[in-house]
Amino acid sequence: MSLTIGLIRESKTPPDKRVPLTPKKCTEALSSFPNLRLVVQSSAVRSYSDQEYRDLGLEVRDAVADCDVLMGVKEVAIDQLVPNKTYFMFSHTVKKQPANRKLLQAVLQHNITLVDYELLTNERGERIVAFGRYAGIVGAYNALLTYGRKHGLYDLKPAYECVDMDDMQEEFFKVKKLPPIKMVVTGSGRVAQGALEVLDRMGIRRVSVYDYLYLTFNEPVYTQLRSSDYNRRRDGRVWDTQNFHQEPEAYESTFGNFLPVTDLLIACAYWHPAAPRLFEEADTQRPDFRINTIADVTCDVDGSIPTTKRSSSIAEPAFDYNPATGELEPPYSRPTNITVMAVDNLPCELPRNASRDFGRQLLDNVLPHLLGSDAEGVIARATIAKGGQLTERYAYLADYVADGNAAPVA
Repeated sequence: MSLTIGLIRESKTPPDKRVPLTPKKCTEALSSFPNLRLVVQSSAVRSYSDQEYRDLGLEVRDAVADCDVLMGVKEVAIDQLVPNKTYFMFSHTVKKQPANRKLLQAVLQHNITLVDYELLTNERGERIVAFGRYAGIVGAYNALLTYGRKHGLYDLKPAYECVDMDDMQEEFFKVKKLPPIKMVVTGSGRVAQGALEVLDRMGIRRVSVYDYLYLTFNEPVYTQLRSSDYNRRRDGRVWDTQNFHQEPEAYESTFGNFLPVTDLLIACAYWHPAAPRLFEEADTQRPDFRINTIADVTCDVDGSIPTTKRSSSIAEPAFDYNPATGELEPPYSRPTNITVMAVDNLPCELPRNASRDFGRQLLDNVLPHLLGSDAEGVIARATIAKGGQLTERYAYLADYVADGNAAPVA
């Protein structure tokens, strides 16, 4: 089957600089799949310039409506949707997000086949393409940037001002000015792994959970917490990871053990609304509450971190939470405040690296199915709409596109 993929320019405001396939990944795709043709829509904001694509012999033009598949990153502006096409994007519709109800309605009206990256999984149900690693990388970097600014220790160049990760790593030496603080990273997935990558490259020592809790160090250290390290069953039964994911409401947080010994929290763990929070707002007034800086990398507003009352932006990444009043204040307002970094689009700060990583995953895990028979149902499982109808797997979205009053899915 011959197929033409058009890489579309991003249309959200503010514009996203990422791209599904970088110039080199495009040439690799063309050499790997003889039945593939690629066209790049010209863009003034993409982190890879039009000329970088042209330099590798790729076709760049303004109109790509003649392509079979249109592939972007974020949601496509409704007035730019091309009827009867197949789109790949992060649509943010499967949880009935109110902001994108009209987008899904338009997809159905225009007879568009919508494939959502977030829903591309293998036979075990694991996601096969994601930007999570770079959320963790930038999140951990921002955590140390925020801590340094709060305490007047050093001033890291923001990640978004760096050309790429190599440029960002030139800043790591400044972190040597850190005092012997203790840091916690929650989670064990892609996001957490990205965060650990940065801390390790910065030369920060990793210690066991036990040593973290009970020993004192003369250098900065961090520990990684899995769900079992800071949650337990309410009925006292033994920990069961599978059960925790199936029945999170049966568990309670034990993160209180870490509050008196932690200076910097880097939250990278997926959180289900039925699961316990790490701590409550009232805990921030405890005399032994030591955390003064939080990087909420997962950025669940009013979620696992109760001080994350809103998300922040790349340009203004931090805000303060006042434990005495429960109110938000400008960042670094007073020493007794907790400073929170809660940027909700962290991979956008290193768009070139994030795009390279994402393109690798597309080449290895998605294009073989898209350009083949999709015998394993990888593309089919991620297809929300086709032929003007919701697919059977996503029929639960019918009330969402019908009246817009449907309750969001947890």
